[in-house]
Amino acid sequence: MDTGIPARRPGGRSSRIRAAVHDAVVALVAEHGADQVTFPAVARRAGVNPSTLYRRWGTLAALMADVAEDRTAAAPEPVGHLRTDLENQAVWTLAELSRPGGVAFFRAEVASDVDERRAGLRECLRRVSVRFQAALDAARERGEEPPSLEQVLDRVVAPLYFHVVFSLPDTDETYARSLVTALLAG
Repeated sequence: MDTGIPARRPGGRSSRIRAAVHDAVVALVAEHGADQVTFPAVARRAGVNPSTLYRRWGTLAALMADVAEDRTAAAPEPVGHLRTDLENQAVWTLAELSRPGGVAFFRAEVASDVDERRAGLRECLRRVSVRFQAALDAARERGEEPPSLEQVLDRVVAPLYFHVVFSLPDTDETYARSLVTALLAG
């Protein structure tokens, strides 16, 4: 039955605009720093009207939080070995936080002025937890006894965020892997 109303196309114009805006934000943060990014600059770079950004995201913090959330899709999948899976997640987390603007994206994601229904802190923790929980669940299914998610968050994730946010020296891939080694050693 033809209602005369065009069907929405998943992956259509809206998805292209979102991708262009996200790419613009990432590029501008890398080039100028997060504190220099504005809606007009993002709109120019993405080739959209600034009103599109205001209407869709409302604030720059909400836009940056959306970019941070979208990056989670690139996290590595479990490969079937607990140590490797946890190390891969730890190294990926470190790389995401350490990339140009990584801390700014994290701060925007957990900022108090981001839409309340997103509950920034809880949502960020949920996404981090899901990534690591997948490795723990896969290990459990293989008959292993992995550490608890809380142990992973306390002994791997929290130190990574702390080291990056406070720019502590020697926060590199070796450090991320050493956190997993210490966790699994008990």
